[in-house]
Amino acid sequence: MATYCNGKSSWPELVGINGEAAVAIIMRENPRVVRAGTFREGSRMTTDFRCDRVRVWVDDHDIVTSVPKIG
Repeated sequence: MATYCNGKSSWPELVGINGEAAVAIIMRENPRVVRAGTFREGSRMTTDFRCDRVRVWVDDHDIVTSVPKIG
């Protein structure tokens, strides 16, 4: 079953910037996202899909390492 979420759903332009700055941009660009946060690469997460959540994966220097996207 396909899932459809309204608004911007991915942010490839944020790879390489500070994680907290990325979270602020995501929240500003898609007001439907109410849960966005930074997580260290390799952290364990649930696999459920949510249209109101974006996980921002960062390295040990808090730099975004992969494209943030809704999920």
